[in-house]
Amino acid sequence: MAGTKEIKRRIKSIGNIKKITKAMELVAAAKMKKAVSNALASRLYAEYSWEILSSIGRNVENIEHPLFNEREVKNVLLILITSNRGLCGAYNAQVGKSAVAFLKNAESDYPGASLSLITVGKKGESLFRRLGKNIVASFPDMPDNVTLRDILPISSLVLEEYAKENYDRVAVAYTDFVSPLVQRPNIKQIAPVSRKELKELLQTIGEEKSKIKLHNGNGNGEAKASVQKTDYLFEGDQNALISSLAEKLLRMQVYQVMLESRASEQSARMVAMKNATDAAGEMIEDFTLVFNKARQAGITREISEISAGMASVN
Repeated sequence: MAGTKEIKRRIKSIGNIKKITKAMELVAAAKMKKAVSNALASRLYAEYSWEILSSIGRNVENIEHPLFNEREVKNVLLILITSNRGLCGAYNAQVGKSAVAFLKNAESDYPGASLSLITVGKKGESLFRRLGKNIVASFPDMPDNVTLRDILPISSLVLEEYAKENYDRVAVAYTDFVSPLVQRPNIKQIAPVSRKELKELLQTIGEEKSKIKLHNGNGNGEAKASVQKTDYLFEGDQNALISSLAEKLLRMQVYQVMLESRASEQSARMVAMKNATDAAGEMIEDFTLVFNKARQAGITREISEISAGMASVN
């Protein structure tokens, strides 16, 4: 019965692994709940920030701040956000693939430009060190429950280096949280702030938040929207105010993508551990069936041997 003993050991081993993956699933589910709550709260803050900028959108052309200065791209910086640990499905692989594609596109779009990375998380750092990329800074000890204070070193580094013109483009590779089952890798440019894109976004938000009057445009039933404009009086230095808001917005963007990534990581880990637990249960069922068949075959063989022995005696 050596075969059945081996199968029993396999069943016991898989059962122990199933208990571990189930515990990890429950832990990830608890962390995911908090991470998703923080990400949703940050989204609301992001919306309010854009509303503030929408109120001064008509003065975008007068802004004098490095974040709004378009210049020739000679140095590109990518902030890559991954996890410190594995066992989270394809989370790290997807964002890593997006980052590699971004760097390849940057090489073709900006020939001769220098490409650098800031990595958040050990997985991304180890991946791009193997690829031989230039990593100027690494933040491997970022906590699961990220606060605004935790991301200040990253945002301050980006602001300082961009203001010194050490980098001409700054982007973030992260994962957008859509649902516990869907996480979408994304690349977002955070510097410079494109004046054209900003004006379009501010106008869109203003249209959504203002009272819109619809009327027929050319008699064909086409609807046109009229947005009421408001004049504002600024006390103090207008450019200083707008510059301060722009810097806070950049910090908020880094904070937001960190929260989105943490929510996506915990969701991916929960789903991965659930799939592992389900797979372990299926393997136990399959091995149990094999064990029962082997045991039945052994019993049948012993009965046959006993019957054959009795027949030979008679």
